[in-house]
Amino acid sequence: MVMKIMGRGALACRTFCWHYFFLLWSLTDAQTRYSIPEELKQGSVVGNIAKDLGLSLTDIFDRKLRVDAETVKQFFTVDSGKGELVVNDRIDRETLCGQSASCFIPLEVVTENPLQITRVEIEIRDINDNDPMFTVDQRTLNIAEASVPGARFPLEPAQDLDIGSNSVKSYVLGKDECFSLRMKELSSNRKVPELVLEKSLDREKQSVHELLLTAVDGGNPAKTGTTKITVAVLDNNDNVPVFKKPLYNVTVAENSLPETVLVQVEATDADEGVNGDLRYAFSDHTAHALLKLFSLNSVSGEITLTGQLDYENSTIYELSISAKDNGVPAMEGHCRVQISLLDVNDNTPEISLTSNPSPVREDAPRGTVVALIKARDLDSGENGKVTMFLKKGSPFSLKPMYANKYSLITSGSLDREIFPFYNVEITATDSGSPPLSSKKTIIVSVSDVNDNPPVFSQPSYNVYLKENGVPGSILYSVSASDLDFGENAKVSYSILDSKVQDVLVSSYVYINSENGSIYSMHSFDYEKLKVFQIMVQAKDQGSPSLSSNATVHVFILDQNDNAPAVIYPSSAGLSSLSLQRMPRTAKAGYLVTKVTAVDADSGHNAWISYKVAEATDASLFSVNQYTGEVRTKRAVAEQDDSSQRLLIEIRDDGEPVQSATVTVSILLEDGLHEPIQDIRHKAAESGVKTGRLALYLILSLASVSVLSLVTFLILAVKCVKSSAGSASCCVRRSDCDDYKNPNRNLQIQLNTDGPIKYVEVLGGDMMSQSQSFRSCMSPMSEYSDFTLIKPSSTSDFKEVISVLDASLPDSTWTFESQQVRQ
Repeated sequence: MVMKIMGRGALACRTFCWHYFFLLWSLTDAQTRYSIPEELKQGSVVGNIAKDLGLSLTDIFDRKLRVDAETVKQFFTVDSGKGELVVNDRIDRETLCGQSASCFIPLEVVTENPLQITRVEIEIRDINDNDPMFTVDQRTLNIAEASVPGARFPLEPAQDLDIGSNSVKSYVLGKDECFSLRMKELSSNRKVPELVLEKSLDREKQSVHELLLTAVDGGNPAKTGTTKITVAVLDNNDNVPVFKKPLYNVTVAENSLPETVLVQVEATDADEGVNGDLRYAFSDHTAHALLKLFSLNSVSGEITLTGQLDYENSTIYELSISAKDNGVPAMEGHCRVQISLLDVNDNTPEISLTSNPSPVREDAPRGTVVALIKARDLDSGENGKVTMFLKKGSPFSLKPMYANKYSLITSGSLDREIFPFYNVEITATDSGSPPLSSKKTIIVSVSDVNDNPPVFSQPSYNVYLKENGVPGSILYSVSASDLDFGENAKVSYSILDSKVQDVLVSSYVYINSENGSIYSMHSFDYEKLKVFQIMVQAKDQGSPSLSSNATVHVFILDQNDNAPAVIYPSSAGLSSLSLQRMPRTAKAGYLVTKVTAVDADSGHNAWISYKVAEATDASLFSVNQYTGEVRTKRAVAEQDDSSQRLLIEIRDDGEPVQSATVTVSILLEDGLHEPIQDIRHKAAESGVKTGRLALYLILSLASVSVLSLVTFLILAVKCVKSSAGSASCCVRRSDCDDYKNPNRNLQIQLNTDGPIKYVEVLGGDMMSQSQSFRSCMSPMSEYSDFTLIKPSSTSDFKEVISVLDASLPDSTWTFESQQVRQ
């Protein structure tokens, strides 16, 4: 019996909560409503929610159609195959809504892409699935035999969990000539049965009356419940206690402290003595939950609060009080106490997410919905009105929707590279006094957009590579970084097509697309290629992809891989030029011939020196170390052999040294004319053909002479006008001053040797560390430029010469520099 009373109290609490919630929900003006009876089987179809919302079957999957209920249990679900809203769990209307006249289950139908929420109400119709029940199966009434006909005795009404027509409609009393049944209407439109005494009782004839009270509901078919009433006929005490008020109304705040006296009930009895001595008590059917909250002083009638009230559980409590005298038989009177609660702002707002925030693109426009948020406050009135806001400085804002529901939207620009995620703190505050607030932090991730191109560690790279390297060796490694993430930051490298000497650069090198390492395709020859450029592109894997370029300058460094080549005299076996003739009358210093050689290398590797390796008579001839001129060291003596042989070794200045040799045969003859006279004599005899050749030689000689003179004049003017630190002068100011010393001088020599015309500019004596420059020009050259550069150091000079050689056509002229060592 106690358990049933407790269940009824809890049901009343839930009934009030749901009634209050549905009152709030009705303000949201729901868009879609379905009506179903309670107790439907699992899987029963409520309606085609997809069709009613205008969604196709493909939209169910693409937009992730789902339902979200306010209740703990998920009573409904969506059949993803048909788009139907079906019952997912047993629905008991009495458990959900109690005795409320209307019962709705609110749902939120959520679809994504775009994010949208639709409100749906499911009306739960009552069915007659509950029998009327009395709190006790048997009750005893003590009625004095002196009770006059017409006296009324209240009976406990039956309770039916159903509502409306399915609730209790009538009562039927078993046949008894002394009693009848009537209904009494209370102020709350409730009807309770009363037992009416139809005629006087006679205890001596019948001391006990057994009555059967039946409660009948209005369902079809009707359900009934019964209780047995035993009427004990008592003697004499014929005055019933009477309360001053049949109903006591009390209003109390829900935060009232225990031991607070709420009200004092008072009853009187017309009898005297023990028949008028009253004791107060709660009625037998008082719920156990109420007995925990309230206590009643049996003597004074004071009702005291003993527990903690909660407006959110129940807003009103009803107590039935009886006053019983001590007469024999005892008589009792009845009254009711109604306790109404005043709401106090004692509940903080609760923040929850209707949908978890999805990652938002960093280029998302303002107003993009990130998440749906709702707040709930169990308080009522102003205490239950909730306002939500965000901390300032966040690129997000809250947009109100309805009924304490908000959408979190973007309100500023996002940059994943600065903030890959945001901790968005949401504060909810109610309108109570004082207001209460709560906070919730949600994490919003920012997804990457390919908005940053790869960036090289430097815009250009200089690579110095020795010639004759091993094919496949690594030249250099470039690197680029991308501030983006994932595929957008994955960088691949490639070489942009360009041409070097009419050949695609990809034929020379290739690049590892993953790490940017550049490898040679073959060995490089400085004499063919001195410098070239590689345009490297770094591209990310984004869509669309972004790229950037960097230039790699490759400078080929010369290696001494070419031996000097003899141009004159010809090395051919029987050539007439290999035999030199000279008169026996030649004096010391006589120019016998000039050995000319060239080296395909450059810089120090191309500096050539001459020396006599073997000689028939080492005391007769010498060779100039730098010019290759073969001259007599003394006058020819009569005892000197007529046939002289010289083996001249030609060496470069490279490392390792490369060398070549040439053999010069000299024939000493008596009465031999000078070479120029012999040439004139032969020219006179050769006629027109040889005269034309001589004319060409004379014109070439004249051109070279004029060019040498102009060059000397320009050089002299620059040396005079240049400052001490000028890089364009051939010598520094201090060096120019040193030329007053006879040991340091400037020499310009014009030399001709067969088809080769060249000018030598010498500074300083042979024993000093002077500078020597030589320009060799082809007689077919169309260029007349002549450049002198004074290097500050040997290493710097090599680099300058390398760049200079690369910028000029090989067929025009070559530039050589020689530095004489002590």
